[in-house]
Amino acid sequence: MTPTLWNKLRADLYRYKANTRVRDFLAAYLQDPGFRYTYYLRKVAFYSHWKRSIGLLPYLYNRLRLNHYRFKYGFDISPATHIGPGFYIGHFGGIVVSPYAILGSDINIAQGVTIGATSRGARIGAPTLGDRVWVGANAIIVGRVTIGNDALIAPGAYVNFDVPAMSVVLGNPGKIVSHSGSKGYVNRMIDAPTLHPATDHPDLSDHQNH
Repeated sequence: MTPTLWNKLRADLYRYKANTRVRDFLAAYLQDPGFRYTYYLRKVAFYSHWKRSIGLLPYLYNRLRLNHYRFKYGFDISPATHIGPGFYIGHFGGIVVSPYAILGSDINIAQGVTIGATSRGARIGAPTLGDRVWVGANAIIVGRVTIGNDALIAPGAYVNFDVPAMSVVLGNPGKIVSHSGSKGYVNRMIDAPTLHPATDHPDLSDHQNH
């Protein structure tokens, strides 16, 4: 089942606060620029499917808010980018993600990261990141490459090649230096059974997750 808007937001919230209560939502919204930006990113992506009808006003409002925080925090992430639930932005500033990129569930991105497309060469296109991938500060991932589940891209690494699951990539140009992966770096992942069907209301529930 494809996660609903609120299921995605709940998973995002859990990455920041290890809980999904209303008070945790308010704290994350007020204290964490990454969550605040993601909140509007998710809503713009959702309402973009309805902007020719009843969703026009919500789309315009959320788009304005998203643009405001885009310039305020330096996040250049398009609502067209496919991003799975549990998205976590560690620090604000200078993050660029191609609208053609695909990001799996429980992705960590730090400041200065570029996940970009290339328009020539053997790898024309944009990256695909699997689940539980950790991308360190100032890392660059470019081209039609696949980053496997549980991979770790170290700060400052330059990656223009496929990375197997559980790999650790270091350096510029990047090299696989181990297979210890991102375990211990990607934390606070919501349990799958807590992602309830689309009957939920956007007040995010008061359910305790473990």
